[in-house]
Amino acid sequence: MTKSNNTWLLKPAELTLKGENRKSFEGVLKHNIKLLLADIDTKIRFKFTAGRYYVHGPAYKSQEIEKALSRLIGISGWAKTVTCEKNPEAIFKACAEEGRKIYEKGAKTFKIDARRTDKSFVLSSYELCCEGGNAVTSTVSELKVDIHNPDDIIKIEIREKALVYSGGKKCFGGLPVGTAGRGMLLLSGGIDSPCAGFLMATRGMSIDAIHFHAYPYTSMEAKQKVIKLASLLGEYCFGIHLYILNFTKTQMRIKEGAPFAWATILLRMAMMEAAQKAAKKLKCKALITGESLSQVASQTAENLTCTQSRITLPVFRPLIGFNKEDIIKKARQIGTYDTSIQPYEDCCVIFSPSHPILHGDEKEANELYEKLELGDLIDEALNNYELVKT
Repeated sequence: MTKSNNTWLLKPAELTLKGENRKSFEGVLKHNIKLLLADIDTKIRFKFTAGRYYVHGPAYKSQEIEKALSRLIGISGWAKTVTCEKNPEAIFKACAEEGRKIYEKGAKTFKIDARRTDKSFVLSSYELCCEGGNAVTSTVSELKVDIHNPDDIIKIEIREKALVYSGGKKCFGGLPVGTAGRGMLLLSGGIDSPCAGFLMATRGMSIDAIHFHAYPYTSMEAKQKVIKLASLLGEYCFGIHLYILNFTKTQMRIKEGAPFAWATILLRMAMMEAAQKAAKKLKCKALITGESLSQVASQTAENLTCTQSRITLPVFRPLIGFNKEDIIKKARQIGTYDTSIQPYEDCCVIFSPSHPILHGDEKEANELYEKLELGDLIDEALNNYELVKT
């Protein structure tokens, strides 16, 4: 087993926009990086200097480290770097080797991008670009310079030492998880809600989740599917507390006591009420849903007004303007799609009317809801929750 180390350069995403609050955001990102890497290897070291984050770790752990870094919200990307002494000979040798690497990966054209944090360095940025480019083309004659549309870019950074790197991995950007308080995600077994939770995590929210199931009308496999989705989402959010509520009695009361066309709207109203009660106990600042405008009958503008009419917390709907193709693309990107499409139906689907109300009236919705007297049933479900920590 090799004892050599690798270095990764991490580039923060939006922190430069935070002005006087930047230090507090940086503190959260540092904490998240350390937490993310803690279980991989005790030899991993982390350093922050001059707006850059560096991870130093054993080469044999490279794959695990890079997989973890690729899930880190709050950085725009990372690159494995070559660190060398701050002298032209060492830098240009590293450039030539980087040129060989990108050519072997299929690049035909390249350019050099150089930056000097250390302005005392003997060569200017322009001179570094010119001489670095000459070193690459002298070593790999097949590579051609294209400063406008290169296949790859070899970057030189002159800091405490010289860094040379190319390629790298683009990440999700956003703000570090934990900088925007907590949100309560209404997590179903579908494609949409995990994506909604992820998008709010990229805005800095830590995520708790609540799920409503209706056993025995829904299967235990359906519940396990949601637990798996929470686990996958938790990989980006440093774990999720999933609160599972049995909502069978509430749904049966709605089915037996209200016009069936209203069943989905009234159920969503009850879920919102339960989610808000849980959220307030857990100090969550908002509810998060996977609703997209007019995607299904319950998500028309009028019906969304009905479903949130009994709560006071803000409802964040980050998918509201997405179409289904956009959502599926995001689900594939974050790795939840294959689990979401498993054929286990959740409680919303089981009790859905064939001809639902499309443009519900808020006043009528609340009159129907109040007649059902669901408060005790909701409290019973909340008092008997199942907690799964992912």
